[in-house]
Amino acid sequence: QVQLVESGGGLVQPGGSLTLSCAASGRFFSINAMGWFRQAPGKQRELVVVATSASDTNYADSVKGRFTISRDNAKKMVYLQMNSLKPEDTAVYYCYAQGVRRSYLSPRDENAYWGQGTQVTVSS
Repeated sequence: QVQLVESGGGLVQPGGSLTLSCAASGRFFSINAMGWFRQAPGKQRELVVVATSASDTNYADSVKGRFTISRDNAKKMVYLQMNSLKPEDTAVYYCYAQGVRRSYLSPRDENAYWGQGTQVTVSS
């Protein structure tokens, strides 16, 4: 099992910045994909960005050039730096992990794991 805990959400003015953090814990050797999704009120959960262990990244068009994902595999952390925030970025942001190996020789588990979410509100 993998547990994901987000932090760093809050209220920020339009044009401001915020950094989200996600800590992964549990008994595992590695995680292939980690990233962030978000869900605004009345909308479906959507991809923000995912980064693989091979450093491939996939950003939603709506956040390209404004958001940056980074991973610290040694610390089992993933971060989301959000700049030039807009009111439409308001949502609950969820940490995501997929492709877990329990040990070096274990097959990859393709189940998706989710954090509990952290609220980001962009408003003046």
